[in-house]
Amino acid sequence: MYNHNCSKILLRSNTLKPFELIFSYTRKYKLALSVTALSMLLLVGAQLLIPWIVKLLVAAVTAPEATMNVMGLVSQLTTIVLIVFFARAGLQFLRSYLAHLAGWGVVADVRKYIYEHMQRLSLRYYEDKQIGQLMSRVINDTDLFEQLISHAIPDIIVNIITFVGVTAVLLSLNWKLTLLSTIPIPLVLLSLQIYAKRVRPAFRNRQKELGDLNAMLNDNLSGIREIKAFTREAEEAVRIDGRIDSYYQSNLRALKLMATFQPFVDFTSSLGTLIVIYFGGQLALQGVLPISDLVAFFLYLEMFYTPVRNLSAAWEAIQSSLAGADRVAGLMAEDEEPHTAPGAIIIHGRSRGQISLRKVCFAYDPENPVLENIDLEIPSRSVVALVGPTGVGKSTLVGLIPRFYDVSSGVITLDEHDIREYTMESLRQQISIVLQDVFLFYGTVRENLLFGRPNASNAEMISAAQTANAHDFIIRLPEGYDTLIGERGVKLSGGQKQRLSIARAVLKDAPILILDEATSSVDTETELLIQQALERLMKGRTTIIIAHRLSTVRSADKIVVLDEKCIREMGTHGDLMKIHNGLYRRLYSVQRNFEPLISSTMN
Repeated sequence: MYNHNCSKILLRSNTLKPFELIFSYTRKYKLALSVTALSMLLLVGAQLLIPWIVKLLVAAVTAPEATMNVMGLVSQLTTIVLIVFFARAGLQFLRSYLAHLAGWGVVADVRKYIYEHMQRLSLRYYEDKQIGQLMSRVINDTDLFEQLISHAIPDIIVNIITFVGVTAVLLSLNWKLTLLSTIPIPLVLLSLQIYAKRVRPAFRNRQKELGDLNAMLNDNLSGIREIKAFTREAEEAVRIDGRIDSYYQSNLRALKLMATFQPFVDFTSSLGTLIVIYFGGQLALQGVLPISDLVAFFLYLEMFYTPVRNLSAAWEAIQSSLAGADRVAGLMAEDEEPHTAPGAIIIHGRSRGQISLRKVCFAYDPENPVLENIDLEIPSRSVVALVGPTGVGKSTLVGLIPRFYDVSSGVITLDEHDIREYTMESLRQQISIVLQDVFLFYGTVRENLLFGRPNASNAEMISAAQTANAHDFIIRLPEGYDTLIGERGVKLSGGQKQRLSIARAVLKDAPILILDEATSSVDTETELLIQQALERLMKGRTTIIIAHRLSTVRSADKIVVLDEKCIREMGTHGDLMKIHNGLYRRLYSVQRNFEPLISSTMN
């Protein structure tokens, strides 16, 4: 499992700085970055050497006493230039490759940590988030880190070293002309400061718009069947077009700032060239400045202003990267929930499955509690059914047991230990869940069945499929257990997906089983197959059933009726049917009258 100590330290801070976030991950690549820095230093030295060689050549050729011996000097200078070019090529390779190695390495490390951090966040965090937005933060925003590490910062370092080196050479040639050529620089630096204040929010907004576009595309592609079924292709195309245009406009606004700034820098820096032409020409005519020095000065002058021009492009990359880092930092600063207590207990082997809820309260929003003062004993290997009107908190209640959420107050115990005292992993290993809305991963039947227990043998997998009444339909698939089932199991029927989900739970073989309306929305024959599979799965396990069709839980050891945030009634089917005007009795009577109609419709 990926780990990075300095990142964990940063996560504890509520004032996570973008630069701190990015550079905390570069320590792993110190050697590569050090060699990159050395290569850049030598590369600048090679670049500075060429104009000086030209100066020597011009001085030798234009000297009054020039003789045939000049050809020997020309040959020597040519050889030196050739060697410099070879060295420069090698240094450029090292600078480029090692910088990219570090940059993409940091991106990979950040993505790994973000994913693991997101896995540790509570389901509460995801309830109002779009998956496409989160994917954009993991992929698009982190992608910008490479631009900063591999391009922007190395470019700034090279340009600063070049600027300092060229300035030193120019001063040695003529200090007065050098000072005159620096007149435009304060104006450039001032414009750079103004540019930085405006461009970073623009790039941050661009990344947000890109995230919104990804989120909408993800929703549309996931719901493509519904779009076709309701013939909403044209309307959804208009919505996507609008989102694409919105991203286009935000991108254009950011690029407009860059397009305005870059020509201004070019024009301002070119004023220095005009100054050198005017004053340098006068000095040369007066004989104060040798022609060779003037030629060298012009060659170096281009190198002098190139860093200033390049700084604007590098600054754009920095602001774009920091805008992405702002969004990533916001995600990484999200507090992990639920927390695992220090010294948490590891559950070894199988628990007894004895569950107790004492004065349990829970609220997604502190102002609107969902559950209040829930007291419930679930004996080991018993079957308890949770029933009640839609929206009373049945799924929320069972979600508290594997700690998808933590209770707002009260205690839930497993085998007489507060579940918060257990490690999260060992607690959840004790629980199998079969949901109404089955999620299957893109892959084969085999991969989905082995998801909860990858080391299971082939015989154990087939046995689990047989227990779930799934083996017969699996072997009729084109590739049997190795058949690709598509995104979310799109190639399978609802009943087939449900039976694969049951087989997955059988294979996990956990002592606690949670069934959330596992037989709804299927035909009578399929429901019978699923019910048979569930009965085999429930044997010897503590089972909690959420049911809307009350006829499926008549044989439960205990039926718990939830209403108005609390437990309204509790007992066996027989006990609850004896309560005059009881909620369970009313619900059961209404469903019994409608069941024949429902069954005939489904068949």
